[in-house]
Amino acid sequence: MRILVVEDDRELNRQITTALENASYVVDRAFDGEEGHFLGDTEPYDAVILDIGLPRMDGISVLERWRRDGRKMPVLILTARDRWSDKVAGIDAGADDYVTKPFHMEEILARVRALIRRAAGHASSELTCGPLRLDTTTSKADVNGIPLKLTSHEYRMLAYLMHHKGAVVSRTELVEHLYDQDFDRDSNTIEVFVGRLRKKIGADLIETVRGMGYRIREPNE
Repeated sequence: MRILVVEDDRELNRQITTALENASYVVDRAFDGEEGHFLGDTEPYDAVILDIGLPRMDGISVLERWRRDGRKMPVLILTARDRWSDKVAGIDAGADDYVTKPFHMEEILARVRALIRRAAGHASSELTCGPLRLDTTTSKADVNGIPLKLTSHEYRMLAYLMHHKGAVVSRTELVEHLYDQDFDRDSNTIEVFVGRLRKKIGADLIETVRGMGYRIREPNE
């Protein structure tokens, strides 16, 4: 899953980014409102962490523009503890949740997981498909209770397909959610990862939809 972090405090931005990357997310970063707005308006993110007090364009204005332009990705805003008015303004502007500074990084991770689950229509942190189970809290998966050894890219692909179970996901969409904006993207690697996953989870769970992409589905469908 691909996340955008918009925070002008470079050390805090780095800490959030590191925590997200360690949790197997792909992360893009911005340090002011204009850059953040541009990335959020042009790239497909599964969630955004957005600070309210940004230079060049404040977070509320960034969020209002996204929502006005039809951008629907979940947004978690960061606010100062004593600025309750920022929380109200952020929610009214279209934020899905908020965290007050200072915060524990585990809280950020938990709220991001919840936002992504809700956006995909899932209530539980455990996603299942036949004998396959993926725990978004621990970033681990197993088949029939046997743990899977997955690379970071294999896990990211599996997590994205599992969050969108039953839907056809194009190669382009997978590439956009597996790599950050600076990576030299090559859609040919998608077929390689799909092949590796099929060997690990079972060939019948990932269906190739010719000319469209891939779909993960229950074995009996």
